[in-house]
Amino acid sequence: MRKIVSVVIFSLMVISATDSFAFDHGIWNTLLQQHVVPQRGGVATAVDYQGLSSERKRLKQYLTLLTEVDKETFKTWPASEQLAFLINAYNAWTVELILTAYPKISSIKDLGGLFSSPWKKAFIPLFGENRSLDDIEHGMIRKKDRYNDPRIHFAVNCASIGCPALRAEAYTGERLEMQLREQTSLFLADKTRNRFSDDRLEVSSIFKWYHDDFERGWKDYHSLSGFFAEYSQQLGLSAEDEQRLRAGKIDISFLDYDWRLNSALR
Repeated sequence: MRKIVSVVIFSLMVISATDSFAFDHGIWNTLLQQHVVPQRGGVATAVDYQGLSSERKRLKQYLTLLTEVDKETFKTWPASEQLAFLINAYNAWTVELILTAYPKISSIKDLGGLFSSPWKKAFIPLFGENRSLDDIEHGMIRKKDRYNDPRIHFAVNCASIGCPALRAEAYTGERLEMQLREQTSLFLADKTRNRFSDDRLEVSSIFKWYHDDFERGWKDYHSLSGFFAEYSQQLGLSAEDEQRLRAGKIDISFLDYDWRLNSALR
């Protein structure tokens, strides 16, 4: 009997330890569900910044929760929980940055200057330091030999029409794989940003700027062609086109990026 009780107690301890890894993104999740508007059958979204501005206090509550996580605690979390946390942090602080100037803004680039970038503003108190959006994306999310998942480019959102959709729910460690897989499929299926036309594959400039991330060996992809071939259905390629793409016989070009604000009110 004593042995059975010990096993039960140990099992409860394991469950409790596992649960402790799950950061509560509930506030952010609710805000996204209420203020992110699906477009074009769900392959894109727009953001109700006006509605979010009326709930800015709740957004700030969530941002405060993020700032309360210390670096040592963060390091104890599973990689999926860490990555979900960082993606949500990037997206939430991007929204907060937009709200500092909304509605007198037509692009996130309006928040920069001639010699400054909105992505380099160190306005984010995270892990004991003031950090920028670039610090989170390039110094943490994309840090070499850390997460090594190029699909993050379809999850982080720069508040622009050209960006992959801001997902209408928070990312979580438990569901991250499914969420990234779905975000990737939705983005590649969006014909305004990725399309096969006149025997040429025209894709988002994201793939030009970050091609190294897609050629670094994730899932054994070592070229953009190989990555795109895996999503031939979403891109509208026939089986023959897919084979030609894998053989490098289809040209790839990059579309202009639309930096206009991804606002639901236009």
